[in-house]
Amino acid sequence: MSDPHSRGLARAGKDIEEMRMSSELSGARWFKSSRSGAGKECVEVAFLFSGRVGVRDSKNPDGPALIFGATDWTAFTTAVQCGRFDDR
Repeated sequence: MSDPHSRGLARAGKDIEEMRMSSELSGARWFKSSRSGAGKECVEVAFLFSGRVGVRDSKNPDGPALIFGATDWTAFTTAVQCGRFDDR
């Protein structure tokens, strides 16, 4: 069983990370792909100051956002460009 002090420190660290992410997202400049068209199934992307990438649902801009590391985002966009997720 972990001690209460360790759990408190872990929670405090998580709270600090959530505040940092919230601050980072509040100043983000969001954009949609020029290929997204008029459909409602769009996401918005923001390149964050930390080098990470935010992604959110364009229909719910005040809702939650996902945050990806730069390496993960590059791997994802490369896979998309190569057709890895295309229907086969």
